[in-house]
Amino acid sequence: MTYTARTFDLPELTGLSKKQIDVHLALYAGYVTHVNLILDTVARLRSEDAEKNAFTINELRRRLGFEFDGMRMHEYYFEQFEGGPQVADAEGSLRTLAASRYGSWEGFIAHVKEVAGTRGIGWVVVYFDSVAGTLHTAFVNDHELGQLSGLPIILALDLWEHAYMVDYVPAEKKTYVEAFLENVNWTVVDARMMKATQ
Repeated sequence: MTYTARTFDLPELTGLSKKQIDVHLALYAGYVTHVNLILDTVARLRSEDAEKNAFTINELRRRLGFEFDGMRMHEYYFEQFEGGPQVADAEGSLRTLAASRYGSWEGFIAHVKEVAGTRGIGWVVVYFDSVAGTLHTAFVNDHELGQLSGLPIILALDLWEHAYMVDYVPAEKKTYVEAFLENVNWTVVDARMMKATQ
């Protein structure tokens, strides 16, 4: 299997320059390249001599989580901008659950911003937990570590500096978060929510 870097139909974004997005997309493409490199190298080493190459194969398998999750999280991130900014369905399950969990839609957005204010680099990820029937908003330091096991991702906000350093310095992270939220196409997030609740 070979993965191909996706192309995203991105409009002009408010507060995020084309240069910033191009730099970020290039980083995403690097994850895709490395996923394929790891998978191909493991297959080759196994066919040559799996026992002799076991140490290298095992280390590559450990590295796969970093590259694969980096690829997939960036796909979640960029597809949220496709179609331009749109509001969430007022009657949809996302708004309903957000209001139930955080008091209101505005409370949900405020909570996302609060979690995004966590010191350090990482991701803010909103998940749907079908067992508890609720949303969880988590700060994930490394995309391959600390994800909430088995929960579908509803919203992904990249807080690594590569996501905003062309446009903003680290002290302006809040401004970047505002720009991100202003550009989200919430119908994409609604569709993830709908799929997760089926």
